[in-house]
Amino acid sequence: MNGSVAGGGYAEEIISLTRRPSGLGFNIVGGTDQQYIANDSSIYVSWIKKNGAAYLDGRLQEGDKILAINGKDLKDVRHRDAVELFRNAGCHVSLKIQRRLQPQNGPVGRGGDGESGGLPLAAILVPGLALAATAVWILLRYRQRM
Repeated sequence: MNGSVAGGGYAEEIISLTRRPSGLGFNIVGGTDQQYIANDSSIYVSWIKKNGAAYLDGRLQEGDKILAINGKDLKDVRHRDAVELFRNAGCHVSLKIQRRLQPQNGPVGRGGDGESGGLPLAAILVPGLALAATAVWILLRYRQRM
């Protein structure tokens, strides 16, 4: 992520988006009147529209906290006021976001970049080998009785 690492496992990033005819392509939740997380009135990305501006840019993620839009701090704003700021932000929109960093104990796959990001290989191979060994054992026992 191109940004600065803040204390406590968070990173901040500035993301510039160009509004499309359908908008910026994401929904928000939160605000002082509609807290998404208890005791936290921040604004968060709740959904990213496929093929929208944010989706095509690829940097904004569901769960990101939006700290500011076009330099306007979103701290302690009502949900509807935040929505209005987004609606009136113009064609070129700058978002300052904060994202919790994921602890990395090894390679982490991410959808679409050629890595599986699914189950570890051992989670597939071990049960498969156990099944194969059981089948061989049953086959050998069956052949001994003939």
